[in-house]
Amino acid sequence: MIKKDFQKIIADGEVFVIAEIGKGFIQTKEDQSVETYLKNAKELVDAALETGVQAVKFQTHEYEDEQMNIDVTSPHFKGSDRYSWVKRNTNAASIEFWKELKEYTESRGLIFFSTPMSRKSAEKLQSLDVPLWKVGSGDVEDHVMLDFLIETKKSIIISTGMVSLSQLDEVVNYITSKGSPLTVLYCVSEYPCPSEKFNLSTIKYLKEKYPNLTIGFSDHSVGDNTVPLAAVALGAQVIEKHFSLSRDFWGSDHKVSMTPDEMKDFVEAIKLGSYKNIDVAPFLGKKDRELEGATNQFRPYFNKSLVFGRDIKAGETITRDMVFAMRPRMYIDGLHANKLHDVLGKKAKKDFKKYDGIKLDSVE
Repeated sequence: MIKKDFQKIIADGEVFVIAEIGKGFIQTKEDQSVETYLKNAKELVDAALETGVQAVKFQTHEYEDEQMNIDVTSPHFKGSDRYSWVKRNTNAASIEFWKELKEYTESRGLIFFSTPMSRKSAEKLQSLDVPLWKVGSGDVEDHVMLDFLIETKKSIIISTGMVSLSQLDEVVNYITSKGSPLTVLYCVSEYPCPSEKFNLSTIKYLKEKYPNLTIGFSDHSVGDNTVPLAAVALGAQVIEKHFSLSRDFWGSDHKVSMTPDEMKDFVEAIKLGSYKNIDVAPFLGKKDRELEGATNQFRPYFNKSLVFGRDIKAGETITRDMVFAMRPRMYIDGLHANKLHDVLGKKAKKDFKKYDGIKLDSVE
């Protein structure tokens, strides 16, 4: 039985710690059975429970409306091209997988949620009635998915790792104007991220800029817990850390994960108030500095463009279900995903094939 929900924990002033399991149930280069993946996922849930975290988070994919079938490999994970990796994740975790894993997690007293990587993956998770949403930093301008999440009226957590300050402000204003409770996590998208790259004064900046929002920290540092504890000392109320049984497993995120013993020490340090003794000075930087996300190397790989989600006939009126937002933007000749509302309700000028990029001159 889950003890408290996300909003109650925040309202009570507690630090909400998320064990970000992500795709961590995939641990070998060789494909495994769905049963093995589910067993691995449950083992990670059990390990997370012992650390004292309140929630576990996964990542949910549907390659059809997320990743174009283009041969591109992200710099942070050389083990697979993106299309094959996303397709493998999609096939590894069906709706039945997520249903059983959610029920198991909640039976253990932990909050279960997942990062949808596209609208279709969000629809899958919504069918399970997940309690809140996390949006990865590469997707915070994906209005195809974002509009769906907003309509659920559930809390939304976003990260700043691939946006500038001005882009973040646009995203915050867009989500809050629709009435969705919002949490913003300061993040540097580097895997792993050396401690000198952090500018934790940004947490203070965000708390002052958005006094009505919950501010937290998504951390990719590896080693001791000094950086995330410094973030707590500076007022971060939500901490997200990748979580794995071993940093030696094969996969995209194991190398930047906390192990169970490290996570347990981290949670205990928060409960005991040990973070108050952390010297935050080495990690502060400058409060008004531009976000690293403004020039982050992963933006071209993870940002999305608008494409047609099916074959379209000339004269058809464009509706939401006809549009996908897909990556990698660097190889798609289409409008940025945040331009969805510039094409909805307009008519196609000619016939288009599924996955053709949508441009302003595609519609009238």
